[in-house]
Amino acid sequence: MKTLIQALVHTHLPRLAATAALALLPLAAQAQTPSIIVASTTSTEQSGLFGHILPRFKEASGIEVRVVALGTGQALDVGRRGDADVVFVHDAAAEQKFVDEGHGIEHRKVMYNDFVLIGPKDDPAGARGKDITAALQKLAAANGSFVSRGDKSGTHAAELRYWKAAEVADKGTGYRECGCGMGPALNMAASTGGYVLADRGTWLSFRNRAGLAVLVEGDTRLFNQYGVMVVNPERHPHVKLAEARRFVDWVVSPAGQGAIASYQIEGEQLFFPNADK
Repeated sequence: MKTLIQALVHTHLPRLAATAALALLPLAAQAQTPSIIVASTTSTEQSGLFGHILPRFKEASGIEVRVVALGTGQALDVGRRGDADVVFVHDAAAEQKFVDEGHGIEHRKVMYNDFVLIGPKDDPAGARGKDITAALQKLAAANGSFVSRGDKSGTHAAELRYWKAAEVADKGTGYRECGCGMGPALNMAASTGGYVLADRGTWLSFRNRAGLAVLVEGDTRLFNQYGVMVVNPERHPHVKLAEARRFVDWVVSPAGQGAIASYQIEGEQLFFPNADK
């Protein structure tokens, strides 16, 4: 039965369906394991961060977290429908709109990392450097192969901001949208020798690098902030407010921030806590 519930959550069925399935569980088991649904960006899951911090949260709180991993835009839509208790994403403008429209409360900064432009090591478009807009201009001029996530994710939103800042009207014949998560987009770039914008956390955890390398990093515009908020229970009374608040309070607490800071791959830290900044 546990497998059934996990399947329902991870295929993003409406909360009503998941609730109906939960009703089949023994009442005692439900009472013993409180849970919440967190709608989050793919980078927090595909990087391995959630696998690192959520067991610590459960140990501290007794609350199980079930993650719906989507692009940020889709994760916010899940919150708008009331199909999650917490939203944990990385698009500051979209997050603020979500709050302003009354869909979220208790919005907090959690952590940051940065975006990087990934591409072939031999860099045929000559994009290498520290200026993301200059790199995109070169890519467009060279009709370089560029894989866009095209999924309204936080990474996709950032990419579109960079193209706009570069004042590039024609992205070139090599530009294509995959409508996919960060991992599949990186796989596509690896298999085609293409360029792709990625969050550093997912890149560091990515194993199928083939001939890819980081070509552009260090531009202050590549800063990538993550935020968390509770779905507004006034809009959706079924939101598990107490448990959701417990999660938000934990990820911004010294314990949660320490757990985030301690997550490393091959000695390199993937996310940097900044809840107190």
